[in-house]
Amino acid sequence: MTGHPTFDHTVQEGNIWLKAAAEKLHLEDRRHAYSALRATLHALRDRLTPEMAVHFGAQLPMIIRGLYFEGWRMAEKPSPEHTVDEFCEHVARQLPPKFPREADIMVRGIFEVIFEQVDPGEVAKIIDQMPVPLKNLWPLIARRG
Repeated sequence: MTGHPTFDHTVQEGNIWLKAAAEKLHLEDRRHAYSALRATLHALRDRLTPEMAVHFGAQLPMIIRGLYFEGWRMAEKPSPEHTVDEFCEHVARQLPPKFPREADIMVRGIFEVIFEQVDPGEVAKIIDQMPVPLKNLWPLIARRG
């Protein structure tokens, strides 16, 4: 480890997220779990208003927050995806070639991880901001109304 308790803790939290993503998506390679998590977090962030994106990012562990905000250009948001296919295409564009999972299955799995790792009330606020078709990508238990 790093020898600094804050850094060691955040690395541990990052590994918890990667392990959860790998388990949800049945991936043996954590590099694939990382790619899935990164692509889905970026697509989610890009779909939110800047205010909501920042608020949600503040709820994430430090190392996941860094991944979430990596390369963000606030002025270009939110992205226009309103359908599951459009959103999943956004995710798929950020994945390595020949990624071993279909984008819609991957997004659903990563959204489950987010729901399990982040306060459910905060996740509900994010879901409330999404178009109806995209809400269906989240676990049923995460959706309000």
